[in-house]
Amino acid sequence: MDLSNLQLAIVVGLVFLAGFVDSIAGGGGLISLPAYFAVGLPPHAALATNKFSSFCGTFTAVLRYFNAGKIRLKIGLIAALGALAGSAAGAKAALFVHASVIRTVMLVLAPTVLVFFIVHKKILPPSDGKGGVAHETVKACLIGAVVGLYDGFFGPGTGTFLTIGFHFLLRFDLVTASANARLSNLASNAGALAVFLVNAQVVFPLALYAAAGGIAGNLIGSSLAIQRGERIVRPLLIVVLVLLLAEVVRQQIG
Repeated sequence: MDLSNLQLAIVVGLVFLAGFVDSIAGGGGLISLPAYFAVGLPPHAALATNKFSSFCGTFTAVLRYFNAGKIRLKIGLIAALGALAGSAAGAKAALFVHASVIRTVMLVLAPTVLVFFIVHKKILPPSDGKGGVAHETVKACLIGAVVGLYDGFFGPGTGTFLTIGFHFLLRFDLVTASANARLSNLASNAGALAVFLVNAQVVFPLALYAAAGGIAGNLIGSSLAIQRGERIVRPLLIVVLVLLLAEVVRQQIG
């Protein structure tokens, strides 16, 4: 696919921004996927190319978080397994339930989560960052399965909901929650990317340029999250939840 230098710069710039946001709060697909559509990629090619650049960027963020000691490997992988099962069930459900149903649910869920996230410090005890609670394996699997179900059925903001799930249910601090959400995302996205690659849906060399932008964005974003902690993660999570709500409203009225 031939793109002008300006189009290529726009895609790479937006994927960089998406990677920056995604590495901290999830929801990067709300920025990157429209960028691919904007330059004329058909739906399957856009999804595949976005998955490639996102996977490369997320892998970078996971390495950065792991080196900083923020990854709970067992918890992240268990949640990823739950997400794999949940996403398969969600995709199957999507064949029988109209998408407008889940959009209607999201119109209620997104603002509810947003409000609860803003006021939750007045309701829940402070998190200790260790996740030292009973049955955390079961909780991690449950988080992955529920968010995976949503991902398979609808999709936008999956990483954001994983982060919030780790924070609320496992009482991880927001940086640790975000780090483990990235690991779960990485593992659950690997299968989808493999399918896209086997079926030659990824558009090269565009995917490589975009991946470079995504890697840079994820590296800077994850480093900033580690350095500044909840001071940057919390506001960005709120922004992503607002963007997600706006996207659901747009789809509902569109």
